[in-house]
Amino acid sequence: MNLPKTDIQSEMSATTGTIDFDQVRLVLFDLDGTLVDSVGDLAWCGNEMLRSLQMPLHDPQAVRRWVGNGLERFVKRVLTGDMEAEPGETLFNAGLEIFKRLYAEHASDHSLLYPGVIETLDYLAGLDLQLACVTNKPEPFTSGLIKAMGLAGYFGLVVAGDTTAKKKPDPMPLHYAADHFLIPYAQCLMVGDSSNDVQAARAAGFSIACVPYGYNHGHDIRDSNPDLVVENLTQLNEMFA
Repeated sequence: MNLPKTDIQSEMSATTGTIDFDQVRLVLFDLDGTLVDSVGDLAWCGNEMLRSLQMPLHDPQAVRRWVGNGLERFVKRVLTGDMEAEPGETLFNAGLEIFKRLYAEHASDHSLLYPGVIETLDYLAGLDLQLACVTNKPEPFTSGLIKAMGLAGYFGLVVAGDTTAKKKPDPMPLHYAADHFLIPYAQCLMVGDSSNDVQAARAAGFSIACVPYGYNHGHDIRDSNPDLVVENLTQLNEMFA
């Protein structure tokens, strides 16, 4: 049934780019920064790792800029306090082992769902759509967090950071999901929070919608020119209505 556009739809339609919501058959969601605010646990585990290594601790809010690009890069950023610096191999290997052990036990102690997540997933699950999660977080941390947050029943597929040979911003994880459901790339929508998600979607031939509240290394996601920016995921419900 085609419903009249609401004021929200009318206002947002000018920023939807090439998204044709009537044609979308698969919606892929990023995890950290899009569905789950996981900085609390990442920061705690990072500082406990540093404490074990007798290194100075970080302000937990500084860690927010370092999330993304996979667990290994995150550990390197915590160890060096820099986005791109490389720690020594011995230090990195020791830190990575400590962090993985800590995060396996504390991945959801302080993590929270963002507002509107359950309402959105409930609504989209009732439509003729496939839903999946595509994240750079490795297994088993991904499935553990999804289960702890009560999201496991919504996704027909979860693509973690080590499911495919390459991570976002490479399009491989997105293509893997679309091929799994046998859905053409032009009928797929990626929903994320970072430039990695935008780059991956563009390279994959997907539409891309983003939230502005996630982890984009301190940059405004609008600067990456996604097809759509929604302040709350529930606005997607309006677009699919």
